Amino acid sequence: MPYVKAQKSKAYFKRYQVKFKRRRDGKTDYRARNRLINQDKNKYNTPKYRLVARFTNKDIVAQIIHASISGDIVLAAAYAHELPCYGLEVGLTNYAAAYCVGLLLARRTLKQLEMDAEYEGNVEATGEDFTVEPAETRRPFRALLDVGLIRTTTGNRVFGVLKGALDGGIDIPHSDKRFAGFNKDSKQLDPEVHRKYIYGGHVAAYMRTLMEDEPEKYQSHFSEYIKRSIEPDTIEGMYKKVHAAIRASPEAKKSEKAPPKEHKRYNLKKLSYEERKAKLIDRLKALNSAAGVDNDSDEDD
Repeated sequence: MPYVKAQKSKAYFKRYQVKFKRRRDGKTDYRARNRLINQDKNKYNTPKYRLVARFTNKDIVAQIIHASISGDIVLAAAYAHELPCYGLEVGLTNYAAAYCVGLLLARRTLKQLEMDAEYEGNVEATGEDFTVEPAETRRPFRALLDVGLIRTTTGNRVFGVLKGALDGGIDIPHSDKRFAGFNKDSKQLDPEVHRKYIYGGHVAAYMRTLMEDEPEKYQSHFSEYIKRSIEPDTIEGMYKKVHAAIRASPEAKKSEKAPPKEHKRYNLKKLSYEERKAKLIDRLKALNSAAGVDNDSDEDD
């Protein structure tokens, strides 16, 4: 029988180092993360903030985070499920909603740091690229965009969050090459196209197309819009009101959900020593009384 050399010997496995769990799960790109969180030594442990934007099927999560030895620390957070409080009840995961979440996060962060009066940002979204200018007193709050594992294609919703945060007054190093409306041939951003996406114009255009061509599909796709009497012509006005409401009151609102009246218990309550002792005495009394009844019945027989 021919000799087969062992390719992976015991020495190989002794030297083998297992990758981090989140790398094995495909959740974290540590190469990108290290470049985002590494801080210069002469900064003397100054926090290096990241704007983290993540998308789920029904929600958008935006957070301002900085790394520490014990773990990441969240300075402020904003979610798409908060937008109904500001007047946006439908389409909570599109580009326009992503802009609203970024704007809410920026205004909430600056309000928390008492910088909201100095840095108002871009009050009216025009679609043009905007970068906050330093004030005389304090420098603007700076953060780096953390997109995670998402594909950074032109017009991706993550850049809607970025644009909202920029207009909200946060300083984020960026380029306009990935905003919706950037033309790679002319290498310029078309502000009108970008503005259309910020105010939900692409949704309104799709609504009009379905209303004319496929009325039944329109009824099913936009049933929540129809229920709330939202029409293509009113969408832009709705988003303007949402932006104004966010700027007026960006603070996190406490949940109004009432606590349950009775706590459901699925296991037996743990008894104290005195309660167990009393329970045992009651059981003995019950047994004695039952035995006494049996004896009486035997005597009668």
